[in-house]
Amino acid sequence: MALAGTMRTALIGGLILLLSGCGGGLGNMFGGGDRSSADGAAIHERDSTRRSTVWDLFTDARSPSTAVEVNRYIWNAALETLDFLPVQTVDPFSGVIVTGFGTPPGGGQAYRAAILVNDPALDARSLNVALMTQGGPASRETIRAVEDAILTRARQLRVRDRGL
Repeated sequence: MALAGTMRTALIGGLILLLSGCGGGLGNMFGGGDRSSADGAAIHERDSTRRSTVWDLFTDARSPSTAVEVNRYIWNAALETLDFLPVQTVDPFSGVIVTGFGTPPGGGQAYRAAILVNDPALDARSLNVALMTQGGPASRETIRAVEDAILTRARQLRVRDRGL
């Protein structure tokens, strides 16, 4: 009996030492935070930012300042303007549209596009377009023409909505 109790105590002690080595010491294992040394004196610094855990997946713990807003007119105009390209990925929450290769009507060159709408304003700075051909990046003039077409269509959509 006494031997089993001693073995159990030794096993628990060994597990504590093993676990404390994984987290940088017993202070970190029990929530002690980071410790740093300045001129030989230990100074305890508390991290002001909250660290995410696996349990954040089950709660709505998002900060309102991290929300990405997308201009709906630019978003819809980009989808309408580039409707000849097969859509591979769309994420309206982050404002990303990725397409596959497609040929515009009346054109001979195939293009692939990645569009980022990253601001709620109806402004050219809210739109980022990247075009690729099968031979490499598209010319700057082509990218500019696509951006202009998307922004023109976005303005048309806004005017149409205001007329209701």
